[in-house]
Amino acid sequence: MGKFILVINPGSTSTKIAIFEDELMIYDYKINHPTELIQQFPTIASQFKFRRDLILEELKKSNFDLKKLSAICGRGGMLRSLTSGTYIVNDTMVKDINEAKRGEHASNLGALIALDIANDYNIPAYIVDPVAVDEMEDIARISGMAEIERSCIFHALNHKAIARKAAKDKGKNYQDLNLIVAHLGGGVSVAVHKLGRVIDVNNALDGDGPMSPERSGTVPMGPLYKMCFSGKYTLQDIIRMNYGKGGLASYLGTNDASEVAKRIKEGDKKAKLIYDAMIYQIAKEIGSCSTVLYGDIDYIVLTGGLAYEPYAVENITKRVSFLAEVLVYPGENELLSLAQGALRVLNGEEQAKTY
Repeated sequence: MGKFILVINPGSTSTKIAIFEDELMIYDYKINHPTELIQQFPTIASQFKFRRDLILEELKKSNFDLKKLSAICGRGGMLRSLTSGTYIVNDTMVKDINEAKRGEHASNLGALIALDIANDYNIPAYIVDPVAVDEMEDIARISGMAEIERSCIFHALNHKAIARKAAKDKGKNYQDLNLIVAHLGGGVSVAVHKLGRVIDVNNALDGDGPMSPERSGTVPMGPLYKMCFSGKYTLQDIIRMNYGKGGLASYLGTNDASEVAKRIKEGDKKAKLIYDAMIYQIAKEIGSCSTVLYGDIDYIVLTGGLAYEPYAVENITKRVSFLAEVLVYPGENELLSLAQGALRVLNGEEQAKTY
């Protein structure tokens, strides 16, 4: 019999749960939360009891005996900067999440709920590679404006899991490779993985790097600060133009890349121009990352939801394949990645870190 792990991944309007026996998913369920209901809670942390009770209710329906669990693993959230790895949930982490020192995000609830349920069964609660993972070198933090430092917020969980998988598939160790990994989702993060550490990456949240289906990426500062002080827009308006209504959504009114690809097939020239521009920017970011490694790149890895789109993959590959072999791993596989992180600790392959 293998080790059973409960995985909890809270999102803004849903909570995904799964039970794994080692790396085999034996149960999964997605609990949807109506936006109007979620908006009644004043903070993310205040949703804790509401979401925990729904999870426990669904687990009862699964008829799985929770006493069989070896561990519970929640999605890690907006914590202070830390190195990659699997972390045991402790009181210090809970305190920081409740105080929202780094910011509020639905993923913060993963640790809180995991610990609460785990305590009932006297088993460990973990998080794995939260978005706060920060292994950037000092030189990468310099922005060009002394008052602003480049910060590290990216899709760390998927980056690390896919980088390890790519290395394993090639019969090599992640710690021995130089990779450029591009997570292509609602946000796009392109990272330099040097010998097992992410030493540089664009901030996929706050307007840095290429545009994406719903984020603006880097835009010219001159026009932007004129917009900010024009009196036409509030701070929230500008934030939404960057995050949520940027990128494809800004130009084409949709953040659905498959819808845009369909429009292109139907002859929509504007859709093609904007989609090609996004591809162009992603490829240019990969090219920029290549200079960090002095061109010494083992593989370029494309992952995330957009990696399912042949048009995007083919055209990014055309632009960057001269740098290194391009490997494609569509999707995010967050639930499996969380289970694998906990399993590495349970199997003694790595030591759980203390927050």
